[in-house]
Amino acid sequence: MTELLPDTGPDEEPAGPEPSGHHYGRLLSLASATAAVAALGVVFGDIGTSPLYALQTVFSADHGRVHATSSDVYGVISLVFWSITVVVSGKYVIFVLRADNHGEGGVMALAALVRRSLDRTSVRAGAIIMAIGVLGAALFYGDSVITPAISVLSAVEGLKVAAPSLAHVVLPTAAVILTALFVVQRWGTGRIGASFGPIMLLWFVALAVLGLREVIPHPGVLRGLSPSYGALFLIDHPLKAFIAMGAVVLAVTGAEALYADLGHFGRTPIRRAWFAVVFPALTLNYLAQGALILQRRSAKSNPFFLLAPGWARVPLVVLATMATVIASQAVISGAFSVSRQAVRLGFLPHLRIHHTSSEDVGRVYLPAVNWALFAAVVAVMLGFGSSTRLATAYGVAVTGTFLITTALFLVVARLVWRWNVVQLLAAGVIFGGAELSFFVANMTKLVKGAWLPLVVAAVIFTVMMTWQRGRELVTVRRSAMEGDLDDFLAELGREGPARVPGTAVFPHGPQNTAPLALRLNVERNHVLHEHVVIVSAHTANVPHLPWRRRLRVDWPGDPDLGVIRIAVDFGFQDHSSLPEALAHANAEILEGVLDLDDATYFLSRVTLKRTDEPGMGRPAKVLFIALAHNATNVAGYLWLPEDRTVSMAANLDF
Repeated sequence: MTELLPDTGPDEEPAGPEPSGHHYGRLLSLASATAAVAALGVVFGDIGTSPLYALQTVFSADHGRVHATSSDVYGVISLVFWSITVVVSGKYVIFVLRADNHGEGGVMALAALVRRSLDRTSVRAGAIIMAIGVLGAALFYGDSVITPAISVLSAVEGLKVAAPSLAHVVLPTAAVILTALFVVQRWGTGRIGASFGPIMLLWFVALAVLGLREVIPHPGVLRGLSPSYGALFLIDHPLKAFIAMGAVVLAVTGAEALYADLGHFGRTPIRRAWFAVVFPALTLNYLAQGALILQRRSAKSNPFFLLAPGWARVPLVVLATMATVIASQAVISGAFSVSRQAVRLGFLPHLRIHHTSSEDVGRVYLPAVNWALFAAVVAVMLGFGSSTRLATAYGVAVTGTFLITTALFLVVARLVWRWNVVQLLAAGVIFGGAELSFFVANMTKLVKGAWLPLVVAAVIFTVMMTWQRGRELVTVRRSAMEGDLDDFLAELGREGPARVPGTAVFPHGPQNTAPLALRLNVERNHVLHEHVVIVSAHTANVPHLPWRRRLRVDWPGDPDLGVIRIAVDFGFQDHSSLPEALAHANAEILEGVLDLDDATYFLSRVTLKRTDEPGMGRPAKVLFIALAHNATNVAGYLWLPEDRTVSMAANLDF
């Protein structure tokens, strides 16, 4: 027998006077404007700070091929503008934001959406899709190592422009800022998050003002908005343009955040913030930098800070540093979110997860991820030494993620939106063609440092896929040890073990086997509790599930045994508290028969012994066992009370 929580429908608000249409419209406008400003502080931090280093990298002395001539400047400005227009405005803002997974975005959520849209018999296709999503997440980690370092370092390097004598303090200052940023992660972003939006709004206003200050007296630079200059640059100087594309891509880095943060703000505030504030400010600033380089060729060394008058450069450095810290914060928080999703979807072992907000379950802190990322970011920053050198390592991971998102998006467009072949080809050629050009151009930087994010991504991808495969094998072999639940309960009914008062809870997988701890408890202690609750927790391919859809209860075996089986479905963004789920089931379905205040939780644990069993190679087994040994205790992951949790173990050949 299976019983579901009733579908009660949405909660009703108490009746009250309806606001007038005019007043209601003003409230909606105010809420929309507030959401758009908040989106500025989280969504656009990375792409919003790209003017600090994008054109500087294109025209840098180390680059050596793009010169401060009118044809080169107009060509580069045209490529930058149309790259932003096609990739960010066209692909992400107009189209990809529509491909939400129950309101959530990001490459793994998109992969889960594709898998759910496939025919249920397409198991292999679903596995391939999820592997592609994992690759996208791994590339995001590779990008996360570079972004905080290049963002903060490029801002602090403004000190060299304002006061050249301070050049020696750039690296130490950037290291101190990054250290402070990672230290405060344990307290969450709730308290400082409210200031992110206004600060970034001030930043984009500064970008626009600096842009107007240079564009108004030199309106001729507006011709760089014409696609013809970009086309001529590509045709007349193909090699030069190809190399420049490897740096032009820096102007669109951070576009993936538009989609990844969809669940926090919704598509409308993101679109409004982009078209009303971010896109115009970026366009004006890139045009101004081009105009400045045409007027003073020496300005190509740092065109952004040289846009400002001398008196404003130090304040601009301070504002830029604040903006880059916010951009870095968004990347770090994104790494936490991606890690949490990967744990929920079974691609990473259980990690210690701290919820830093009692109201927003999405605000999490993962100590292991935080300090591993901190070590990598500082090592990369000290190793490369400057934002210009870091830019040579930037771009490959970003463009790889772009291509993966485009591929998954086209599948959604076909399966869900029913696009025809012509529409798919047009989107694939326009979006995929531009991103493939970026990807190939950035591959030329492999020997100069672009190998770094790829190595990071390869390691993360290997870890995630090894854990997922090893977990599947262990589950199969452990199920064979546990045996069929119905057979075990029938055996209990015949043997009649001694009964003891109380409630015993056995967290277990979704398979119909006897929990190992239950079997061991009966075999070793020869007792059975008055109430035995077998709980299986499953992570669904959707971000959130209401309680009425989370719980399923049945009573296997002889009712006199007092065995209850509860299945709990969590969305991969939901709080995974097993006691909380049991409390809901006890109150809403079981009518309070369980004494959960004194319940004992029995965890089943296996000790892995590496053997010659097939399924995985020797190195993969060594890696999986090492990951399993360092995984966070399941009791912490399921929020079980430590003083009432018992672990029972058995050996398993692997």
